[in-house]
Amino acid sequence: MNHFLEEISSEVRGAFAVLGYRSELGKVTVSNRLDLCELQCNGAMAAAREYQKPPLTIAAEVAERLQGNSVFAAVEVVAPGFLNLDVSARYVRDYVIRMGAATKLGVKSVKPQKVIVDYGGANVAKPLHVGHLRSAIIGESIRRIISYAGHDTVGDIHLGDWGLQMGLIIHELKQRHPQWVYFDPLYPQSQDKAGSGEEPQEALFTLADLAEIYPLASEKSKNDSDYREQAQAATHELQSGHRGYRAIWQQIMEVSLTDLRRVYDGLDVSFDLWKGESDVQEYIADMIAGLINDGFAKESDGALIIDVSTATDSKEIPPCLIRKSDGASLYMTTDLATVLDRVKEINPDAMVYITDKRQNMHFEQLFRCIRKVGMVKPEMELTHLGIGTMNGNDGKPFKTRDGGVMRLEELVAEINEKMYQRIIPNQTMSEEEARETARVVGLAALKYGDLSNQAGKDYVFDIDRFTSFEGDTGPYILYTIVRIKSIMAKCALADGEAGEERIILSYLRYLDEEEAAVRTGAKTLLLALAGFSAMVEAAYQEIAPHRVAAYTYQLANAFNMFYHETKILTESVNEKRRAYLALLAITKMVLETCIDLLGFSAPERM
Repeated sequence: MNHFLEEISSEVRGAFAVLGYRSELGKVTVSNRLDLCELQCNGAMAAAREYQKPPLTIAAEVAERLQGNSVFAAVEVVAPGFLNLDVSARYVRDYVIRMGAATKLGVKSVKPQKVIVDYGGANVAKPLHVGHLRSAIIGESIRRIISYAGHDTVGDIHLGDWGLQMGLIIHELKQRHPQWVYFDPLYPQSQDKAGSGEEPQEALFTLADLAEIYPLASEKSKNDSDYREQAQAATHELQSGHRGYRAIWQQIMEVSLTDLRRVYDGLDVSFDLWKGESDVQEYIADMIAGLINDGFAKESDGALIIDVSTATDSKEIPPCLIRKSDGASLYMTTDLATVLDRVKEINPDAMVYITDKRQNMHFEQLFRCIRKVGMVKPEMELTHLGIGTMNGNDGKPFKTRDGGVMRLEELVAEINEKMYQRIIPNQTMSEEEARETARVVGLAALKYGDLSNQAGKDYVFDIDRFTSFEGDTGPYILYTIVRIKSIMAKCALADGEAGEERIILSYLRYLDEEEAAVRTGAKTLLLALAGFSAMVEAAYQEIAPHRVAAYTYQLANAFNMFYHETKILTESVNEKRRAYLALLAITKMVLETCIDLLGFSAPERM
């Protein structure tokens, strides 16, 4: 099924073609002056230059050709050559009926591909903080949009579990607990020798311990060069297979993953793969040897680099550093090895990475290197979406009131409490239901507040605004959906019927022509619904969740306009009443699809 503007454009293109003009000039867009018309075509302006005729003349010819076309309620020529168009109520109504009956609400599926979406990037051994929020929820939404378009997606968290932070923690633990058997050079054989070391009988540490250890060790390494060198040596030994360090690392992973899964579950963010840098270590030695043998990797001051610059570069592109002079791996090394692993295990057609935009250069280098060494098939799509920063009202990265970095679960808890305080005046809810509703609405406030902004831009996270039930917010969207559910339930009780099976979309045909005429609430709502498939297509092509958010807000506003000017519950004419219910049913269906693409859901009541 073609999207709405494609169908309308087809009619106008046909008129241009019959008159001897290029059909492409008949492209129709949504009007930028909705007070004047619903749609517009500016093709006559371009045609004037091409065909050496006044644009007003061309527009008048096309308008005359379109007169009597049942698709349009009005066609008007406006100087200096614009075509202002209004769609007939019958046409938009019938389009929405077809859309409601179609698979995926009329969105055309693309040729299926296997797409890996890399959108986690959390480092283990420390709690998630607000800086991890955007990649998680933007990535989850992008993955859902790509899946809805028809692709088979694989989500990968890509944990940071193998870098210097591990060496820092291990070295600090050694300073504090030198008696641990894991630090015995003969471990694990030393476990069998009395007095050679102390095997801890309980867990070595908690996440809270790690949260204290890592920043302390990191700060020490900045001020003490010997400390840093020893931490770097521990990192290298861990990566080289030190048995005791591997045992400590394994316990760090167990503690960290338990917490990460809990927090991501609370955000309704999921991954198919819980892999990290450590999972690709087996590839690195052979990969580096191959890069050297094939002449791609060369030594530079003891380190190993790959030159990825080209003669046409307008800016300096540094070489890829894939092995340090001390033999340690880097992010670039493990990212390259991760590609090898993905090609071997999944063989994707495309990979999308969602990270902080400050990593743009890293991914420019990575993609060039992947292409240069022939690591993937030439047609594979490689995309990096660099995301902006979530800031506080001071324009700086979001922090706690005392200036510290806010833990992600603390932010979620604060939002949930705000929502609970707004919901609790509803005395018909139990404490348990109110808390659960606050959690659902709070998640919508958090996600929508972020996703309504363009991913690549910094934005101010205003908790008070994002938790409001008014304006462009998640709670407003959910309140609209809950309102629709409530009206449908009341109608069911009044009619003595339960469920939605009695609501048939074809009943939309019983809307009076006057009610669905130009720029009434019903017509505005029908037009908003008709724009769904074009929006999904644009959101997919541009990898832009903010397009879904903007459309969802537009549709919610259109519904509320219709609701306030229409007496739905008191309508006495049965066919008209059912027409209203059909319009509510498809509006609810589209809104719920949109919020699912954004990664949240609606409660039964608020």
